[in-house]
Amino acid sequence: RLRTVTGVQTCALPICKTMMTLDMIMSTDLVTITPGENLAAARALMHDNKIHHLPVVDDARKLVGLVTLTNVLAATDSFLRDEDNRIRANDIIVHDIMVTDVATVDEHASLRQAALFLEKHRIGCLPVMGGGELKGIITDTDFVAVAINLLEQIEEEEEEEPYDEDIEDIEEAI
Repeated sequence: RLRTVTGVQTCALPICKTMMTLDMIMSTDLVTITPGENLAAARALMHDNKIHHLPVVDDARKLVGLVTLTNVLAATDSFLRDEDNRIRANDIIVHDIMVTDVATVDEHASLRQAALFLEKHRIGCLPVMGGGELKGIITDTDFVAVAINLLEQIEEEEEEEPYDEDIEDIEEAI
């Protein structure tokens, strides 16, 4: 089951001159996996690409699930288990560990809506959909980058604004 967050809203911060959109910060160079692949392949893709969320797509490239680092860690058998009874990562199929109730976001939704949804539901990513197709993915890390950018802009504006004392000195000089 896929759920979608929809709508468009403008940025409420005075520093934001234009509406920030999902496509400004979402990842579009997607790394995906199919349901028939195994846990070892999912783990390797995540490690090699330094990602924590792996969209699962069928042969038609339609989103059918999501594998997260948490799924991978939970499915990974402990090395403490004796060698003969250990379940191998090659024997665990992605279909068996993937999340199928994936929350998604429409490509036209605002950043604010997506961020609020992530925060409210305590999830780490939202696949971005457009016309029934997977267009990208937005993660909590993307929002941290936006927050850092906005904080830097605020700091730059504060440095440019004269302090009240400076204004008083200027007025006294006139």
